[in-house]
Amino acid sequence: MLLAVDCGNTNTVFSLWDGTSFLGMWRTATDWRRTADQYFVWLDTLIKQQKIVAEITDMIISSTVPRVVFNLRVLADRYFNTRPIVVGKSDCALPIDVRVDEGTIVGPDRLVNTVAGHDKHGGDLIIVDFGTATTFDVVGADGAYVGGVISPGVNLSLEALHQAAAALPHVDISRPSSVVGTNTVDCMQSGVFWGYVGLVREVCARIKAERGVPMKVISTGGLAPLFQQSADLFDAFEEELTMHGLQIIHDYNKKETAQE
Repeated sequence: MLLAVDCGNTNTVFSLWDGTSFLGMWRTATDWRRTADQYFVWLDTLIKQQKIVAEITDMIISSTVPRVVFNLRVLADRYFNTRPIVVGKSDCALPIDVRVDEGTIVGPDRLVNTVAGHDKHGGDLIIVDFGTATTFDVVGADGAYVGGVISPGVNLSLEALHQAAAALPHVDISRPSSVVGTNTVDCMQSGVFWGYVGLVREVCARIKAERGVPMKVISTGGLAPLFQQSADLFDAFEEELTMHGLQIIHDYNKKETAQE
């Protein structure tokens, strides 16, 4: 049984894979100070709450926050007696090529999404991930990661607007009923929502023009369902894309090890 961990800048997601399906998925705030013992008590409680019999034998980690990896490694060693695979480390093999400038470090979450996207949809993709940052990952015809675009995330933009302008309140993102707002909250929500719709449409159009080939656009991430309502933006929405990619990378590394 595999424990897959996706640690982002804002949230960390744990999921159990039994070889055929994901049995459960749990989310907690990312905090590098959280100890291995705290992780275990929290996770064990939730697993038992769902009456899942978990015999974890393997663990894989994707983390955009390097400081949390140490305690996750301790969790794997102390409670599951296993050495985790950490995406982005030299001992973690990938089933795809990474074609970027020499010396460039690509975020592990972007590599994982590329692996999963290619497995589900083939090549020539743009994967739009609505996380702390809004990222656009470009997948080549053969599944290689060939670059991308990084923009501020939706909630990050809203928070920056609130902090920088004393008169503007903190608001939650939602699709406004009209473009022109008649109060401050509606104005802010319209600006962010339609601003990001425009961002996605323009960036994807420019990527397609630059690549010169037909490309599918796949959305994922916490706020992706909100923008999925704009039907002309995306060809598909993948809620568990990162977890699927982690499972594929884990299996690939197991096969590589077995062949050595």
